[in-house]
Amino acid sequence: MSGLDSVIRKHVLKNAFDYGKANAGSVVGKAISEFPECKKDMKAAMKLISQEIARVSKLTKDQIGKEMASFEYVVKKEEKKTIELPDAVAGKVVTRFPPEPSGYPHIGHAKAAWLDYEAARVYGGSMILRFDDTNPEKESQEYVDAIRNGLAWLGISWAKETYTSDNLPAIYKAAGDLLHKGHAYVCTCRQEDISKGRTESAACLCRALPEKDNSARWQKMLDGGFEAGAAILRFRGDLKADNTVMRDPALARIIIAKHYRQGGKYRVWPSYDLAVCVMDHLEGISHSMRSKEYELRDELSLAIYRSLGWHAPVLIGFSRLAIKNAPISKRLIRPLVDERKVTGWDDPRLPTLAGLKRRGVLPETIREFVLSFGLSKVESEPDWEALLAQNRKLLDPDSPHYFFVADPVQLEVSGLAESKVTLKLHPKKDLGKRELEVGKSVYIAKSDADALEAGGMFRLKDLCNVKLSTKFSKILCAVGTSQSYHAMKKGKTLAGELMPDGMVEKKLQWVSGGKLECEVLVPGDLLGANGEFNPASMRHVKGYCEAACSALKEGDIVQFERFGFCRLDRKNGSLTFIFSC
Repeated sequence: MSGLDSVIRKHVLKNAFDYGKANAGSVVGKAISEFPECKKDMKAAMKLISQEIARVSKLTKDQIGKEMASFEYVVKKEEKKTIELPDAVAGKVVTRFPPEPSGYPHIGHAKAAWLDYEAARVYGGSMILRFDDTNPEKESQEYVDAIRNGLAWLGISWAKETYTSDNLPAIYKAAGDLLHKGHAYVCTCRQEDISKGRTESAACLCRALPEKDNSARWQKMLDGGFEAGAAILRFRGDLKADNTVMRDPALARIIIAKHYRQGGKYRVWPSYDLAVCVMDHLEGISHSMRSKEYELRDELSLAIYRSLGWHAPVLIGFSRLAIKNAPISKRLIRPLVDERKVTGWDDPRLPTLAGLKRRGVLPETIREFVLSFGLSKVESEPDWEALLAQNRKLLDPDSPHYFFVADPVQLEVSGLAESKVTLKLHPKKDLGKRELEVGKSVYIAKSDADALEAGGMFRLKDLCNVKLSTKFSKILCAVGTSQSYHAMKKGKTLAGELMPDGMVEKKLQWVSGGKLECEVLVPGDLLGANGEFNPASMRHVKGYCEAACSALKEGDIVQFERFGFCRLDRKNGSLTFIFSC
């Protein structure tokens, strides 16, 4: 590829990736800026641009992104946005990240955690990690550890760690105060009657009981006099409110189950609304940030604060983060794990932090990605490529390069001597070198072999030029299959002739002596357009990689040239990589 061809391809790909379809007028300006000589023959330049636009228009966005990885783009430096909090006083901002330990953290948690952490950091304050563990039926120490580990991997630290379940006596006291002040009551109605009353804005008989009776009922709840589901604590709100949250919501209920941390010590567990208010008050939270789904509950939170005579923190909402065709909530992820449709919470198709880490997504990628949305309430549902494009940009400067051939096809090159070649591990950065053995047989990817024509010229990258023999037809099957075995016995292995060095546009990755068997798992969209599980969401690509890959450690991320960035997941006889981006 000539210098001009390369410049044109680079900018056609970028323009198509950004806008869906490349515009010749936009590309020509970039081409002239980077390759001024093209102005001498603009007609030829425009022809090349048109041809490249036609070629790129047939590619998917994912294919375009992969080709872009071969080029470097100048990125305009933008001022990093800072988080601005209303009524914030430097040094006195206290935020909290309050996950429920009922599953592994995902990228939505990463957004909330980074916003809480950055807000506190910008104002010289502190962030508390609070485990909102008030549902003994769903929570476990495993999930506590997963959340801790996920935050540490992201690079988020916290001033202190607290547990809502450790503060149940204080929450019970607040509930008793609400009862004494007439702002709450204990209801023993059936659940269906409670729901009907809230829908019809009708009060039940329990609402009219005097404070003395309600306090006695509350004590009975705590002492074990009621069975699970027989009584709940309700806030005395406004049954005619347009905001249905205010229609006497539940503040506490009886759950008889062993708690992972408290054992069987408690049987009455607060709702989120009561627990968050009490904990925010106890911990001196100045700014309470949560996703927009809680916006209607803000009115209830403020009412609880007023009823208890407490100062309320500043309530701030932000949009949830969703990834297109990916299950983003624990409610959707848990069934996939339980039904073994995925390999676990760390399946690389999942947007969990464990899954992203296993896929080779860097913590800094996640930070930049989630913080780019800021505290906006505008809903967004980016696809995976928006995240992975950022990951490619961060991986490119430091990832060693190796050759990998998928579905390998054998190629015999007459005149090619057994030898060794030494190649750089990175084309621009000094990461060292690796050595490749050249044997009697060379292997190329099946997709490359299928594209070759008899008599055509191509270059085995960094090795030699080859002319494909006219005596052999194209092979249409890969090494290792029964078809290829029979084809090879009949003399159908691809053959070529060593040619003098010179400019050859088509360059192919190859492996030869000392090749290693490997497999690359390529994650796709876990959910289809209808939201159902996509059983074809993981491709298994088998092939050969360089012998030098044997020195890699599990967790290392490399760039397989013209294939993509991959993370070594397992070393067990053969190598198993996971495709990142």
